[in-house]
Amino acid sequence: MEPAPPTRPQPVLQSASSRRRRLRRLLLARRRLLAAVTAAFAVLVGLQATAPKPPPSRMVITAAHDLPAGVPVAPDDLTLTPFSPGTVPSGAATTRESLVGRTTTGPVRAGEPITDVRLVSGSLLEGYPGRVAAPVRIGDAGSVALLRIGDLVDVIAADPQGRREAALVAGGVPVVALPRAADTALASGGLVVLAVTEDTAQALAAASVAAYLSVVVTR
Repeated sequence: MEPAPPTRPQPVLQSASSRRRRLRRLLLARRRLLAAVTAAFAVLVGLQATAPKPPPSRMVITAAHDLPAGVPVAPDDLTLTPFSPGTVPSGAATTRESLVGRTTTGPVRAGEPITDVRLVSGSLLEGYPGRVAAPVRIGDAGSVALLRIGDLVDVIAADPQGRREAALVAGGVPVVALPRAADTALASGGLVVLAVTEDTAQALAAASVAAYLSVVVTR
């Protein structure tokens, strides 16, 4: 019996060579995609390196929540919000201490910068020389809720018994403060502070004793 011929390793060598050829073809087929990805990454890195840095933001004091008109500002009413330097409004406050305790001249929305025109100046009567601040209780709290700081109003006294005709007590006087409703909850109506002459203040005080006071906005 003749011995079997020796096993030849040629098929194994051919198989390994075939795998190498397939891998080389695969790499060559993907080289364009790899080159495009590499180039895009290089461009992105270059753009990031040459792009100008954004301007530093400026922290501005803004309202932490909606604020009604005629209320003193409390520390928790304020917060800091970053603004681009070109968007900071003129008159924006720089310190919290300069705002706390001052009265809003009108409603302020949450996030709105607190500027000098949003607050009553240090004195309620600044800009009204020769006048005094007269707190006046108006019978209809709803009408007081419609008022805003700076409104000009007429104050009219009406006899609750109807024995006398309604009379004008103060005409075209400015509203300088609107205390919080919670601060006046123990009494009926609503409280408004007006800048008036001393004679008008006396007339208002006398009328408030026996008459029902109402307001009419003239401007």
